[in-house]
Amino acid sequence: MQATPGFFCGNETEWKDSTVPLARIDLIEGKSAEYRRTIADVVYEQMITCLGVPEDRFQVISEHKPENFLFDADYLSYYRSENCIFIQLIFLDVASGDQKAAFYKAVVGELQDKLRVRPEDVFFNLMTVEPSDFSMGMGRATYINGVPVDRLDPDSITD
Repeated sequence: MQATPGFFCGNETEWKDSTVPLARIDLIEGKSAEYRRTIADVVYEQMITCLGVPEDRFQVISEHKPENFLFDADYLSYYRSENCIFIQLIFLDVASGDQKAAFYKAVVGELQDKLRVRPEDVFFNLMTVEPSDFSMGMGRATYINGVPVDRLDPDSITD
């Protein structure tokens, strides 16, 4: 896992202060499985490197018909193509503004290097939530009393 040269992505957040994010990746249908997996891998690696999230993976990749994937092609004078990608993360707000900015740059840089994705075609939206907004299964509010210290033991909450 390497950050894009020229951009610092510090892993300043420890596991005890962080929870597993959900990453959603949306794009127009027709790209290969390898292309989609590369996007997912880049996002995953940079979430860990830049945002300090744990190495647990929850991602959804959705493909859309062109008529169902709508975006402003020239908003803020960034001229987007049909290769536009939406990347949305849902996680606890444990990353600083600088870490988020480094994450955006690192992902765009890697996608440009590995897949020739234009920087203008990568749109991010980070949504932050409260610990009680997560249920990792069993109908349980997983983080309502804190974040487990041991990623495999939901009862390993420390004070």
